[in-house]
Amino acid sequence: MEKFIVSARKYRPQLFNTVVGQSHITTTLKNAIKNDQLAHAFLFCGPRGVGKTTCARILAKTINCEDRTADGEACNKCNSCVSFNEGTSMNIHELDAASNNSVDDIRALVEQVRFAPQAGRYKVYIIDEVHMLSASAFNAFLKTLEEPPSYAIFILATTEKHKILPTILSRCQIFDFKRITNNDTVEHLQEICEKEEVTADKAALQVIAQKSEGCMRDALSIMDKIVSFTGGELNYANTLEHLNILDADYYFKVLECMLQQDLAGAMLLYDDINRKGFEGDMVLNGMAEFIRNLLVCKDERAAALLEAVENHKSRYLEKAKEVSAAVLISALNILTETEISFKAARNKRLHVEMALIKLCYLQQAMQLTTADDGVSKKKIVETTRPVGFRQLRMLEHKPKAIAPAVTPVKETLPAPTNTMVAREPEARLTITETKPQPPARQPVATPQPASATKPLGGGSKLSALEKIRNQYKNAEENKRENKPLHMETLQAAWNEFAQILKDEKNAAGQNFEMSELVITGPDSFYAKAGNTIQYRFIESNSRRATEFLKEKLDNAKIEFIITKIENQEILVGGDAPLSSSEQFIKMVEMYPVIKELKDKLKLDLDY
Repeated sequence: MEKFIVSARKYRPQLFNTVVGQSHITTTLKNAIKNDQLAHAFLFCGPRGVGKTTCARILAKTINCEDRTADGEACNKCNSCVSFNEGTSMNIHELDAASNNSVDDIRALVEQVRFAPQAGRYKVYIIDEVHMLSASAFNAFLKTLEEPPSYAIFILATTEKHKILPTILSRCQIFDFKRITNNDTVEHLQEICEKEEVTADKAALQVIAQKSEGCMRDALSIMDKIVSFTGGELNYANTLEHLNILDADYYFKVLECMLQQDLAGAMLLYDDINRKGFEGDMVLNGMAEFIRNLLVCKDERAAALLEAVENHKSRYLEKAKEVSAAVLISALNILTETEISFKAARNKRLHVEMALIKLCYLQQAMQLTTADDGVSKKKIVETTRPVGFRQLRMLEHKPKAIAPAVTPVKETLPAPTNTMVAREPEARLTITETKPQPPARQPVATPQPASATKPLGGGSKLSALEKIRNQYKNAEENKRENKPLHMETLQAAWNEFAQILKDEKNAAGQNFEMSELVITGPDSFYAKAGNTIQYRFIESNSRRATEFLKEKLDNAKIEFIITKIENQEILVGGDAPLSSSEQFIKMVEMYPVIKELKDKLKLDLDY
């Protein structure tokens, strides 16, 4: 039985012309050989499996060939080429730097460089994975690499160029190998299948090329496995099954459910995928790649970037026309965030199902709008607006002149004003506390909403809705006949409101009963408070009291002003202010509840 050789070794290129996907490098090397302009050190860098070591071996064989062809290729017939192909050439030395990375290994290599070749023109030293050398080994190699003998050529190969010292890079001629394209990989696999008499679908080879990610060695290894698995037949279904890849048909079905907002269909479809053994992160990654392909197909110029088998390209182009870019971008964002947080999720299945729920209702929740500063997303919900607070204008109260015998005393209060309509939260007003005569009624503006004085958006015009409301309100007030105030009905309504507050266990009820009312006009009156506490209680409930009185007395223009009248004797006498204990005694006399509260809470007076 003949020993089996994997395709990666059996079909390894032996000439520059057979190297796949690196024509920019092979052409340069052939021209350098023909013109006899070879450098003494080369650095081949690039991804794995793209032909770095293969090109190094072809270069070593070609420069020692005794009868090169006209285009600079080795003849494969002379003694040097035959010995090289059989692995018996003494002019080629390969060193694996991954396992021989010490200073002693480099010193041994430098000792070998001293000996000239017995046959042939050059001695070639190929150092693979050179980035694995230690810093000391690199330094020991510097001098020899800079000025080697005329017959010595060094070829360094690496996949991680950034790990090599700059002093090494400056002494080498650098060649960057690129990834092999999918088309080049498919063509090379087709040639090998024809030589091996293997039946292969082009769609299957395209899937293998995508899975290999530009690495020819991986593509050949995958093909060998699938051929062994299928018994010499390479088709699309077997390839997907062996590589554990989800068919694109499933992604098209998920997209259809997403567009139709068919959540049940999407959940059942994912259940079918889960039963086949596909992990959630694989499904998320595949769906994200699928959405990316659709987004690429939105523009004909970018359709060349589509990474899919030829059988599905037409479906991608058709489906891309049905889906808006807004949905695709939002879906791609959801899938990316879900995939990032997939590892941290405890319930993996629920995590993926949450992403499907978002995708199914994506069109209903999001839309893409083009603003002046670019593209932005917003929810399709009613625009949130700030609450319109009523801005009330302060009432100016000018009491009449006081008799000369009474000396007015000014008292500074921290917050309250002597009006019932509004109070500035931070203002501190100085109020002259006297016993004024009831002034003549002055017209007071009815409180207007904030939008009536200044719109929320900062403009100077009212909204149409606010205008209609104001017109309707003014019309109703003008039609309605306001009954003038009478002391009996006013006092009864005032006491009724005080009783309502008492029923609610509101301490302001008692203060309302203790206040004194004085009518100053058909629509206005004074509410006199005996002290600051009573003043504040009445003021805090003034708006509610006004609404109650308007409705009870059938007068929409009722307004009242709160005034605080101190004891005349204290004001005139000008006695010294009360101490803390005296103030507490006074408070207890007026409100016995304070004494009970102090005893229950076991409080002490701060003297």
